[in-house]
Amino acid sequence: MEQDRLHRVLAEIGPLAVAVSGGVDSLTLAASAHRRLGRDRALMVHAASPAVPSEATRRVRSEAERLGWFLRVVEAGEFADPQYRANPVNRCFFCKTNLYGTIRQVTDRTMVSGANLDDLGEYRPGLDAAREHGVRHPYVEAGLDKAAVRALARNLGLGSVADLPSAPCLSSRVETGIRIEPETLAFIHAVENLVSRTLGAGSGARRAVRCRVRAAGIVVELDPDSLAALDTPHQTLLAERIQAEAPTSLPQAPVRFTAYRTGSAFLTGATP
Repeated sequence: MEQDRLHRVLAEIGPLAVAVSGGVDSLTLAASAHRRLGRDRALMVHAASPAVPSEATRRVRSEAERLGWFLRVVEAGEFADPQYRANPVNRCFFCKTNLYGTIRQVTDRTMVSGANLDDLGEYRPGLDAAREHGVRHPYVEAGLDKAAVRALARNLGLGSVADLPSAPCLSSRVETGIRIEPETLAFIHAVENLVSRTLGAGSGARRAVRCRVRAAGIVVELDPDSLAALDTPHQTLLAERIQAEAPTSLPQAPVRFTAYRTGSAFLTGATP
């Protein structure tokens, strides 16, 4: 059983620190670690940042209070790193380097992440930073993919967490080479919330709403069902609102709506 395999891995690691972003993977890992190791041996560390949606931080705090986790909220400091702010193709490496370096300052426990088997098939420079910092990936070691993680979340009684759509950091929406600015990320977050409210409830884990900031303008990417639900009049109204609220520093071009593609803001042919 997946849960038994994961618990064996967690027991073998011993006292640990879970990097908790607020998504289904890390929240489920935190809940599993707390259940298997207890409060004294399972520390949860959440990094608050302009790149982390405020609802993710609220979700982490809520689950920690509800389940009795030992939680530390820190500032990872990636926005003080010029290499991160320059947004090269391996930006995630610098983000995770700052995160793991900060966690190491507050604990000497083994650090663990919520990476699962599905993540190994994607371009993830953050995994290079994890390797350099000795971070372990219990889901990978236990042979769990994303579907298994969601099933585990349901078994743990995490409710709506199990159906959270994938939500990488807000900086992942900014095309490679465009500088990462807090006001840009705040705008991206506002656009995604606006579009999600317009779409209403439904879709759950299948929903994808991404506001991409590109050199050629702003692109809103949606899963097939959501894209089909937004007819031309709704798209026109949304585009007008988005353009009106866009920071003047962003490319001034028509807002487009198109199908969601994982990681489409990364231009992997660019030089890091």
